[in-house]
Amino acid sequence: MSKQSDQRKAPPVAKYALAGVFIVVVFVLGIAGVYRTAKRDKARAEQSESRAPTPAGRQDDATLFATYGTSPTCKSCHEEAYQNWERSHHALAERKVEAALDKPAFDPPHRISHGSQSSQARLVDGKFELVTRGPAGTNQPFEVTRVIGVDPVRQFLIPFGDGRLQAGELCFDPNHPGWFDVYGEEDRQPGEWGHWTGRGMNWNNMCATCHSTRLRKNFDEHTDTYSTKMAEMGVGCEACHGPMADHNAWQAKHPNKTGDPTVRKIKREEMFSACAQCHSRRAELTGDFRPGEKFFDHHQLTIPDETDLFYPDGQIHDEDYEFTAFLGSKMHAAGVRCGDCHEPHTSKPRVPGNLLCMVCHGALTNTAPKIDLATHSRHKVGERGDFCTECHMPQTVYMQRHARRDHGFTVPDPRLTSEFGIPNACNRCHTERSADWSLDAIVKWYGPRTNDAVLLRARAISKARAGDRAAVEPLLKMVHSETNSFWRAVAANLLKHWSAEPAVTAALLSCVSETNDLVRVMAVRGLEPLAQSGNPSVLAALKARLNDPVRAVRVEAAWALHQSMDTNSPAGADLLAYLRHNLDQPAGALQMGVFLMDRGDLAAALDYFRRAVKWDTNSAPLYHALAVALSADGKSGEAVDALQTACRLAPREAEYRFKLGLALNEVGRLADAGVALKVAVELDPQYSRAWYNLGLAYSAQGKDELALEALLRAESLDANTPEIPYARATILARLGRMDEARRAAQRAVELNANFQEARQLLESLKR
Repeated sequence: MSKQSDQRKAPPVAKYALAGVFIVVVFVLGIAGVYRTAKRDKARAEQSESRAPTPAGRQDDATLFATYGTSPTCKSCHEEAYQNWERSHHALAERKVEAALDKPAFDPPHRISHGSQSSQARLVDGKFELVTRGPAGTNQPFEVTRVIGVDPVRQFLIPFGDGRLQAGELCFDPNHPGWFDVYGEEDRQPGEWGHWTGRGMNWNNMCATCHSTRLRKNFDEHTDTYSTKMAEMGVGCEACHGPMADHNAWQAKHPNKTGDPTVRKIKREEMFSACAQCHSRRAELTGDFRPGEKFFDHHQLTIPDETDLFYPDGQIHDEDYEFTAFLGSKMHAAGVRCGDCHEPHTSKPRVPGNLLCMVCHGALTNTAPKIDLATHSRHKVGERGDFCTECHMPQTVYMQRHARRDHGFTVPDPRLTSEFGIPNACNRCHTERSADWSLDAIVKWYGPRTNDAVLLRARAISKARAGDRAAVEPLLKMVHSETNSFWRAVAANLLKHWSAEPAVTAALLSCVSETNDLVRVMAVRGLEPLAQSGNPSVLAALKARLNDPVRAVRVEAAWALHQSMDTNSPAGADLLAYLRHNLDQPAGALQMGVFLMDRGDLAAALDYFRRAVKWDTNSAPLYHALAVALSADGKSGEAVDALQTACRLAPREAEYRFKLGLALNEVGRLADAGVALKVAVELDPQYSRAWYNLGLAYSAQGKDELALEALLRAESLDANTPEIPYARATILARLGRMDEARRAAQRAVELNANFQEARQLLESLKR
């Protein structure tokens, strides 16, 4: 099955337009208003960034793969473990097409209707083929050579030239024999990033790492080709235990002898990291993880944030896999790890049904809460509601057929459903009932709800997602008093929107030197908006993290300081290696473009932005980033075109309408600019900068009363920006309303005593 590995969200590029305004009396700035081309850094940047860094100690492919023996060499000594493994989902995670397993899916031929399309699976002259819509938009036969997944989804891989394999959208379900489209009725088309021919379904990047053993992606940016290699197809013994060729050689020389010096036992937490590298939604920092190493030395984890990837209580929403939810659980906090519940070679539960939970929750000597199976579930024995997993590990179906359990071990709380639309286990089963009905039953059975900590946490996260300042206090409380480090990390990340507030800055500074890796990562990310503020405490904290023992923290700190940091430093090399590793995807090209633009290489940045747009023609953020760079390069007309596309793709995004208004002003289309800005404030009535610029646009069109109304609205939302009352003062003075003009000019001077234009206007109004 395709595994999408996240890339860390590229940092916002909107800062280049923060000061964009229309002409009003004495000043003009455009969409790229505060963009500063760092010419002094350009030569050094070009020199240091032209090289493709190789992380210290990285072996070449031949040397690396020679250290692997492959799983069949383990069988003779570890027969029981091998037998448990060889038909497991891990062993069959990826394999070559086999007639014994796959012929029923192709012979006799199957006609497949999906969306507006009709495809066929067939066996022709011994070749397994899918006849489906290809890159040219017409049906073509494609030979399938490999399969990823075994049950309930088998996804077929198609060679695609340039070293690529593509994961088909058409999959086979062996349990209910038949074909289906993993996208359901989305009906994706050639040219789209997510179509099976696009980069979103590229095996080399999206699937291979977790469906094979010790993968090297080997992407060549200059030719846009792959030379992907692996130690073994499928998740073999050495995917978890590390390379064992030396062990095999030693055993051959010393049969039946103990004390093999080549073997290093993987510790409990290290094995947890080995599980996590595939069972998590994350970005790859290196593409070079080895069992025994830290997860955060090779990955950045996706956690509940401003997006809807997770529900506000931490339950999985999008395809998030198991690790993140588990980190936020009480089970993880209590020391439970994957191998406590799952037999490592079959991956199946160690004990069937509720008995597995009772290993801890039924033992008299255990510290876990004691559960009486006979009375706790309030459901008849054998009913769905009688199983612990149905209530505390509800399932979400992905890829149309693959039901996955949430590993957050949550307590059903219908209040979360009523307030935020978060699913609860009761109503997942009793779909005909309301959340209030479920809550009444729970209170009747168990008494008043005691899940208030989760409810308050979900409220804080929901408010933060909405940009509500009311989230700050509960998030600060989470940072200071939450006992689970995972949730403290979530709070630190969300606080970045208010990082300039002294209490928030202090809280984040207190987190950057904590022992928990994820808390440090998110604290650094939270401080990133202040990296250019000149705050000495913030700069000192970020610079200290450049030498953090964990790579994820170093990369985060390097990104925060990327505008001016030395890219030849160890942290700089880590950052560049991360950026280059992800250059085969639009998000990676976007982030490299931002990096280069911030360091003054606008021409190179534009190349990457254009590349990103070419690779994903339906992504509004990519067109937005391209537009900002085009404007900075003086290509205002092209910037307008890019922003119009962004607005078409994301018609509810106020930021894009705002930028479009600025860009239209740059090309002299003032009336159209005013329309765009008016739409921006309709989409987001709290958008002070859009109200400000709308006021300036009205003023330029001679609509003074409308201008004053818009500027007053801007000032009510942002009382600390002196340009707003100054703009009002200029209009009022022109209208002869001198007393009001003086008061507005005085307010501007009070906010910024060094605002010379405002001081000059005030002096002229006093005469």
